[in-house]
Amino acid sequence: MSTKDFVEKDYYKVLGVPKDATEAEIKKAYRKLAREFHPDANKGDAKAEGRFKEISEANDILGDPKRRKEYDEARALFGNGGFRPGPGGPGGTFNFDLGDLFGGAQGGTQSGAGGFGGGLGDVFGGLFNRGAAGTGTRTQPRRGQDIESEVTLSFTEAVDGATVPLRMSSSAACKACSGTGDRNGTPRVCPTCVGTGQVSRGGSGSFSLTDPCVDCKGRGLIAQDPCEVCKGSGRARSSRTMQVRIPAGVSDGQRIRLRGKGAPGERGGPAGDLYVVVHVGAHSVFGRKGDNLTVTVPVSYVEAALGGEVKVPTLGGPPVTLKLPAGTPNGRTMRARGKGAVRKDGTLGDLLVTVEVAVPQELSDKAREALEAYREATAEEDPRAELFQAAKGA
Repeated sequence: MSTKDFVEKDYYKVLGVPKDATEAEIKKAYRKLAREFHPDANKGDAKAEGRFKEISEANDILGDPKRRKEYDEARALFGNGGFRPGPGGPGGTFNFDLGDLFGGAQGGTQSGAGGFGGGLGDVFGGLFNRGAAGTGTRTQPRRGQDIESEVTLSFTEAVDGATVPLRMSSSAACKACSGTGDRNGTPRVCPTCVGTGQVSRGGSGSFSLTDPCVDCKGRGLIAQDPCEVCKGSGRARSSRTMQVRIPAGVSDGQRIRLRGKGAPGERGGPAGDLYVVVHVGAHSVFGRKGDNLTVTVPVSYVEAALGGEVKVPTLGGPPVTLKLPAGTPNGRTMRARGKGAVRKDGTLGDLLVTVEVAVPQELSDKAREALEAYREATAEEDPRAELFQAAKGA
């Protein structure tokens, strides 16, 4: 990314969010767009791939609070993407030396009380890991791109954790030419940028913007005999399968970051990160509520009325026995501690057990006689009396 990109690109517009969007809104917008334009879902579509890269770049900036702050400050300083002309200069250009902004004293001039003392250098340097580019600046190592992928786990795998194979495609150094871009491995230094990979634009006495060199595409080298595989770029699509460990207790829709598992960097730069969005399947018996598991257990009317002990299944473990108090109503929830999902701190959540009173569909003659006798014994009781009384008083 160049300084020009930093100043002129509207990353909020790229993600379709307002400038005061929260981190959650930015993350939601990124996930939606990344899924829509992911290369795996748009095979052979160069336009979609370019859009995906643009979305990832915007998320790298806006998704990081520190980098977002630097981005907002720089755009505010330069008028949201354009340099504002200063007064007094011919044609509206700056007519004073702003070198102090990028690193303090130059040529014996110290930054005074009215100077910024290198604040702008902090902004640009913090974002690009470098200060203002000058003559003779070496091409900096370039960090590899971040990669986003998706994986679907069963309910049990999400609770217990799992190691899954993940096949990914990314840009890497071309194996045919060892990343040189030249068939014989002997590229020449780009005469335009003199091997820096960057060119500056801007007149004397004004800011100098640094852009990637058009002739060498920012590599600093030009192939004398371009490699047939990468066409002289030194980069080629690479597919690899890696085993990814999904931690226990992951929830549906969670996005896991694996540092250094993304695309390889260039010129000794670090690899990007891998982001894995997890989808979790449903379970026929158990549900999930945060770090707690849920289960609905049927009990008979006798158990609910008289109380007793009820055995309850657990996920992947032996059943637990819960004591059911006499007079337990339908829908009451009890808790089996330590039988839920794994929390971030390694402890276990609980199993929430909801009681459901089962009404028999068929009765034996003996059971029917017993119920008839119970009805006669409780004939004077009206379970709806309080309901009607409350209705009248409302």
